[in-house]
Amino acid sequence: MIENSLIGKVALITGAARRIGAELARCLHAEGATVAIHYRESAFEAEQLQLELNAQRANSCLLLQADLLKTSDLALLVGRLVDQTQRLDILINNASSFYSTPLATMNEQQWDDLMGTNLKAPLFLSQAARPYLQQQKGVIINMTDVHGVRPLAAFSVYCAAKAGLIMLTQVLARELGPQIRVNGIAPGAILWPEHHHSGDAQRTELLAKTALERMGSPEDIAKTVLFLVRDAPYITGQVIAVDGGRLLNH
Repeated sequence: MIENSLIGKVALITGAARRIGAELARCLHAEGATVAIHYRESAFEAEQLQLELNAQRANSCLLLQADLLKTSDLALLVGRLVDQTQRLDILINNASSFYSTPLATMNEQQWDDLMGTNLKAPLFLSQAARPYLQQQKGVIINMTDVHGVRPLAAFSVYCAAKAGLIMLTQVLARELGPQIRVNGIAPGAILWPEHHHSGDAQRTELLAKTALERMGSPEDIAKTVLFLVRDAPYITGQVIAVDGGRLLNH
């Protein structure tokens, strides 16, 4: 295998049937990796992506359905993958829930969901994947958020969960080194949230606060993932903001 090549390597990407996750799958697959697409409910999208990727290279994409909030099932999820591929090199904790939780109306179910998808699942999935990643000197990438370091009003639970994920990235990098590198990516305005309605004026105002004054794309995230996975053997414990300079002018 060529040094720095992803040929022969296996990547598990959570929440990969659609949006940024699907772009991550396409990017790593194009570089030669076998990709495991995790999904919870987006079965049709996951199956279509699998057909697309397997048409390019036979048996190079497999599907894993799971509810990541069921912590006891995560070891089984990783086990099903390794049974089919015999290895795991890359774990990308991409799956996420995002919605507002105003203090006056927030409830415990929202806490459990947002903390579960954004913090608890990445922790316990990393735990389940650890033995296999250690064997391959693998990589974990956590998808954090610029709002893990800059507050967003009425999103207290989400922001706290992403802040926790940033610290988790640093802790795991320290604990799992030298065998496993752990890094994070904090996207800015890449895709507008599907269930968070905002008007054109609000979106224009948000983009005006970025140094580049424009949206990014899922490809920007995928290229950063590829860099961290393939080209950055001496980087661990870092979170790269892919935000067009959003954090410079919050």
